[in-house]
Amino acid sequence: MSNALAFLGRDMAVDLGTANTLIYVRGRGIVLNEPSVVALNVAAGQVVAVGADAKRMIGRTPGNIVAVRPMRDGVIADFDVTERMLRYFIEKVHRRRHLVRPRVLVAVPSGLTGVEQSAVKEAAHQAGARRVYVFEEPMAAAIGAGLPVSEPTGNMVVDIGGGTTEVAVISLGGIVTAESLRVGGDEFDQAIIAFAKKEHSLLLGERTAEEVKMSIGSAHPSADDRQAEVRGRDLVSGLPKTIVISAGQVRRALQEPIGMIVDAVRATLDRCPPELAGDVMDRGIALTGGGALLRGMDDRLREETGLPVHLADSPLESVVLGTGRCVEDFDTLGQILLAGARR
Repeated sequence: MSNALAFLGRDMAVDLGTANTLIYVRGRGIVLNEPSVVALNVAAGQVVAVGADAKRMIGRTPGNIVAVRPMRDGVIADFDVTERMLRYFIEKVHRRRHLVRPRVLVAVPSGLTGVEQSAVKEAAHQAGARRVYVFEEPMAAAIGAGLPVSEPTGNMVVDIGGGTTEVAVISLGGIVTAESLRVGGDEFDQAIIAFAKKEHSLLLGERTAEEVKMSIGSAHPSADDRQAEVRGRDLVSGLPKTIVISAGQVRRALQEPIGMIVDAVRATLDRCPPELAGDVMDRGIALTGGGALLRGMDDRLREETGLPVHLADSPLESVVLGTGRCVEDFDTLGQILLAGARR
């Protein structure tokens, strides 16, 4: 392939997340980070907006427009919309769209079935990829967090995404033991919505719940017990209403989903071979993903496991950076790619 054509069809790494889609292009780094949301005109069957523009429309659309999140729990929930979203993002990254047929490496949760993996590959092909490879998220997150995955030492990574949490112990370029849990940032939001409904008879929107989580949500008690004003619809009167909730109340609301993540970490440690368990005790746990940014999440895991916990430098970008490393070094990291992609 000539250099000009190679440039046009540059290899890409895609973190097709439940909450956000990130794209890394070989030689250029991360070129796109947008919410995985598509706004559709139902009557005409047309795409109105994709990404950040579409996210602003969630819960605020007229009857003929719906804002859809085509990924749920790390899995394609709406194939057609996912394919259109991917195509839009790939074309946005590559301006000269007619000649572009890049090789695409897509990060997927480790618990994906063969059928679900095929759906991801097919969506990327339909969106214009020449060849599609899938790569397991915990491995990508570990590489992105800078762990020495190729060495014969145990590395543990906990990647808390929007729809899934991946817990894995990695050694010699392969996943030794892993747990994929369909609990993530979305479940945190739902827990806050359920709390407001039960305790205050107040109906919150998804975006409001997300804002509450990000501003005063926490996984571990702290001296700073902040409060937030929350607006929603009163279920009794049907009128708009504002309430004040504290960080302590939000923490209690998040208790169940966080508890499930802690249990998954413990279960993975329980299945870890003794030699590698010793390594993990020394090296600790690398925490990545958007859920890692929840205040006190590292303290909570440290308290529950007794192990050191390190927050990755850019937790939101760990998966796409790790997948991007493989794209930059396709030939060398091919072995990890084949080990990571269970056929």
